[in-house]
Amino acid sequence: MRPKGVVVVGSISADVTAFARRLPRRGETVLGDDVTVNLGGKGANQAVAAARAGAPTWLVGCVGTDPFGDIVSSALRAHGVTLTEVRSVGSRTGIAHIRVDASGENDIVMTPLANADLTAEMVDESIRAVRGRAGVLLLQLEIPAEVACHAAEAGARAGLTVVLDPAPAQPLPDRVWPHVAVVTPNESEAAALTGVEVVDVESAERAAAWFLDRGVRHALITLGSAGALSVTPERARHFPAYPVTPVDTTAAGDAFTGSFGAALAAGLDVSTAIRRGMAAGALATTLPGAGASLPDRKAVDELLDAMDEETAH
Repeated sequence: MRPKGVVVVGSISADVTAFARRLPRRGETVLGDDVTVNLGGKGANQAVAAARAGAPTWLVGCVGTDPFGDIVSSALRAHGVTLTEVRSVGSRTGIAHIRVDASGENDIVMTPLANADLTAEMVDESIRAVRGRAGVLLLQLEIPAEVACHAAEAGARAGLTVVLDPAPAQPLPDRVWPHVAVVTPNESEAAALTGVEVVDVESAERAAAWFLDRGVRHALITLGSAGALSVTPERARHFPAYPVTPVDTTAAGDAFTGSFGAALAAGLDVSTAIRRGMAAGALATTLPGAGASLPDRKAVDELLDAMDEETAH
C-alpha cells in the first residue's frame, strides 16, 4: 500500500511579526529591531510542516482577494502544499500580528477575516475530493468552532485519523471528542480545556485523563522544554525534549503536529511519529517566523540521527 497523505482543515493568514528586545507592557511603546510579513495561520503552518516532512498535503481553507491572499497562496505553493481545496472569498485574508522578544517568547493577535468564511459544506466537498488519497486529517481552532467540530466528525466517518490541535483553546461540545484519534494541546491549552493546571508530567497525566474520559483515544500533551507526554488507555510515556537554542517559538506546535501527522500518514508507528514531531518542533524554534522556520524531512532526520548517536555514546 502506498503511503497516504495529509489533509489539513484550518486557517490561512499573513503573519506580520515585530521583533524587539522585550515585549511592551500595557500602554507602553518599545522600539523594535525588525519586522517581517510571512505565511502563517495554524492550518497553513501545519500543511507546510506536513508537506516538508514528505507527505502529499491538501489544505482546506479560505483566503481573500487582496494582495495578502496572493502572498500566502504563492508561499503555500512553493512549499509543495496542494491548493485545490483553498477557496478565494470576498473577505480580506486573515492577519496575525505577532510580537517576539529577544528570548524567543511571543504573543499573538489573530484576526480570522476570510477564515471565518469556511463552511461545513466546503469541508464535506474537500473530504470527498481527497478520499482514498489522505489518511490523516489535521485540525485546529482558528476557524469557526462548529466547522472544526463538523470536520472532525466528517473526517472520522470517512476513515481518516483525526488529529486535533485545540488552539486557541475554547470549549467544544462533548460530541466531538469521540471522533478525535489524537489531541495535541500544550500546557496552557490543556489547562484551559480540562481545568487541571499543567505544571509537570504528573499534572499533564491528569489533564490527559480528561480527554480520554471523553472518548479521545490518545492525548499527546506538549510540555515545551520538558518534552511531551503521551497517554493512551494502555500506557503513559514521557518523551524528553531535544536540546536547542530557541530564537522564536512561533509555529513550534504546528511543526510538531504537521510532522507527527505526516509520519502517521506514512504508516510509521506512533512512538516514531512523536519523535519526528518533537524534532520538527524543536528545529522550528531555532529560526524566526512561522512558515520559514518549519524544517524539512532531511533536517529532522539529521537531528534524530545526532541524538541517537549521542545516546549511543
